[in-house]
Amino acid sequence: MPDKKNSIVNIALVGGGGLCKEVLKKTTFNLTHEDVSAPVLAVADPDIRSPGMVLAEEFGLLTFTDYHELYDPRYNIHLIIILSPEVFWKALHIEEHKLRKRNEEIETILNAIQDFIMVITPDMDIVEVNDAYLEKMGYSREKVIGRKCHEIYQKIVYPCDNPEIECPLNEVIRNKRPCRQVRTRVGHEGELIHIEVSVYPVWEKDGKISKFIHISRDITQQKMEEEEITRRLEYMVEERTRQLKETHDKLLHQDKMSSLGKLSASVVHEINNPIAGILNLTMLIKRILEEGSVEQENNLEKFHYYLDLMETETRRISRIVTNLLTFSRESNLEFKNVDINRLIEKTLFLNANLLKLNGVKVEKHLYPDLPEIIGSEDQLQQVFMNIISNAAETIEATGSGVLSIETRHLPKSGKIAAIFKDTGIVIPKENVSKIFEPFFTTKKEGKGVGLGLSVAYGIVRDHGGTIYVEPEEGKGNSFTVKLPLKQTPRFLSSMMKLSCENLWPAGSNGTATKSP
Repeated sequence: MPDKKNSIVNIALVGGGGLCKEVLKKTTFNLTHEDVSAPVLAVADPDIRSPGMVLAEEFGLLTFTDYHELYDPRYNIHLIIILSPEVFWKALHIEEHKLRKRNEEIETILNAIQDFIMVITPDMDIVEVNDAYLEKMGYSREKVIGRKCHEIYQKIVYPCDNPEIECPLNEVIRNKRPCRQVRTRVGHEGELIHIEVSVYPVWEKDGKISKFIHISRDITQQKMEEEEITRRLEYMVEERTRQLKETHDKLLHQDKMSSLGKLSASVVHEINNPIAGILNLTMLIKRILEEGSVEQENNLEKFHYYLDLMETETRRISRIVTNLLTFSRESNLEFKNVDINRLIEKTLFLNANLLKLNGVKVEKHLYPDLPEIIGSEDQLQQVFMNIISNAAETIEATGSGVLSIETRHLPKSGKIAAIFKDTGIVIPKENVSKIFEPFFTTKKEGKGVGLGLSVAYGIVRDHGGTIYVEPEEGKGNSFTVKLPLKQTPRFLSSMMKLSCENLWPAGSNGTATKSP
């Protein structure tokens, strides 16, 4: 018997009649020859005395009375030749039954899948659909099979050649690979249905597409849930933004009240002095009137002189009070033209007595014809107020010192710069990266809560600018504020920056930096 492992095709004959005997005689005379690649290995017939079965026994072939045993994988039979008409039709019936059962199994599996499955020809004809599709779309099988896919999906009688309609089948043909899309379909009752579509081509041997396997999934509910989640998230973001803005406004107001408290204490003397002068002059005029010597020429000249002094001092008091009231009011977020030089002069005037009490000498180097910027004058004054107040406190600790204020025009970058240099106590390197953090302070209890520079940072960020500090050992500290001439306010980003994160990374030279 030949080695069936070396055979290309192993053959079995069904039917042991005379034809079987004749076939065996002509094909098995040289079974032992090494070139034989398609040997007959077995014969099956219910009658063991039939001629073919007897000859097969003589040749040492396998013999079976039940041809079903030929299907046993152990015998490695590749080809079964049926030589009996009766057995042939019986075997054919069995194979047909197996095929039908297999098709029923496949159909059951497809119909059990909830995704919509459709088989479409290259001519766009629908040749098969599963029950899930028919049930969801409200069609009967007869109304779908044989019709064009664009008639069912798009309710149009012409192919989807319109560029506005991205046909997934055309995309598969164009790109020669499967595709996935999310489409909006029209349902049986005219409602919109969101469908996730995947199309897979079935290729023929010549490279042409024989069919498209169109698999789709109804994601309408999923889309509705996603839209609801998006709506809720948008509401949460709006609510959180509102809360952040309220917190931001509270921080601004708290810092302003802190600065106002310092100013109020310092301007008491500034106001008391001219008031005392006015009171003295009033009493002097009153005494002259009581003496009845008003008609004298010298006294009239003195009256004019006294009145001029009283007017000057009264206007000075009025200017101080007006500036205090302006600074203490609610922050004005109106962006308009701002003259930085004039704003610095105004802030210095308001802090004049504070600077004098702390032994601070002010040197100004203001750039002539400095261009105006677009910003909030009220908030920018709060920034300068914080920087000047901090400089006065650091100089006070040394007894006396100089605050140098310089403004520059930077035409290449489209910005202006305000630089405040003090000769006070130098900020330690380990604190440089922290000074713009909310609530960070090195002051003694009762001297501040550490919001000033953090608020200043937020305001400068609102204006699209930058603020940084450069301490220099033995010389003092330098604060630089750069503001663009034209910018868009970014309120939300500044609010987010007022969190307790480290707002400024330490630069390579140990200074707090921020890119313009």
